[in-house]
Amino acid sequence: MKSSEIRRRFLDYFASKGHTVVASSPLIPGNDPTLLFTNAGMVQFKDCFLGREQRSYVRAA
Repeated sequence: MKSSEIRRRFLDYFASKGHTVVASSPLIPGNDPTLLFTNAGMVQFKDCFLGREQRSYVRAA
């Protein structure tokens, strides 16, 4: 089994449980000089944590 298949199955599982599948972010964000959330894989949620943005979902994969 290829890694892409494992990733797809992982995301399909969480999507079937009501999670919204969110696109991942690059390791080095283009417009953000901070690296606070990069190692945790949370770059795409930074503005949510900082209160700058609200999403239409509360669970994500």
